[in-house]
Amino acid sequence: MKVLDTRLPGVKRIQPAMHADERGYFLESFQANRYQELLGLAQPFVQSNCSHSKYAVLRGLHFQVQHPQGKLLHVTRGEIFDVVVDLRGASSTFGQWEGITLSGRSQEQLWIPPGLAHGFVVLSEEADVAYQCTDYYQPGDEACLRWDDPSLAIAWPIAKPLISAKDQYGLSLEALQAAGRLPFAPCRP
Repeated sequence: MKVLDTRLPGVKRIQPAMHADERGYFLESFQANRYQELLGLAQPFVQSNCSHSKYAVLRGLHFQVQHPQGKLLHVTRGEIFDVVVDLRGASSTFGQWEGITLSGRSQEQLWIPPGLAHGFVVLSEEADVAYQCTDYYQPGDEACLRWDDPSLAIAWPIAKPLISAKDQYGLSLEALQAAGRLPFAPCRP
């Protein structure tokens, strides 16, 4: 297993050891002790989520304010362009984003520490995404950063994605700052 840094502190790409032959493949997708050691996880995973989406669906950019979630994410089928935006006030990369293509073929994982907004757009006909979270989903605590905020200039690979009604009302980074709606999360490398 390889753990690779990204340009955002604490965000990691994980390439699990895959054992493949003509029958298919086997990989260990999670082992608590190993991941705690390699990623410095302080919290256990308490919730698992799955999503199924069609081509051009964009979900995000979501986060929780008072109960920020760390997420360990991977694509089980299809391909996505995954985006994280650093919303941790003390971070040297505050307001910057990272985009990574993930697929069911590679089974590469992405560790997103608490305090980042997260979203993705589907590049394949369909995609299934699974992720584990370090805190419970709190409906009243969720917030949405506008996916097309001009100040972020995210280079989404699909010009006209399909967006939910809720995500269409995401706020700009400037509006979230003014409203005091940024996540309460420290920046840890």
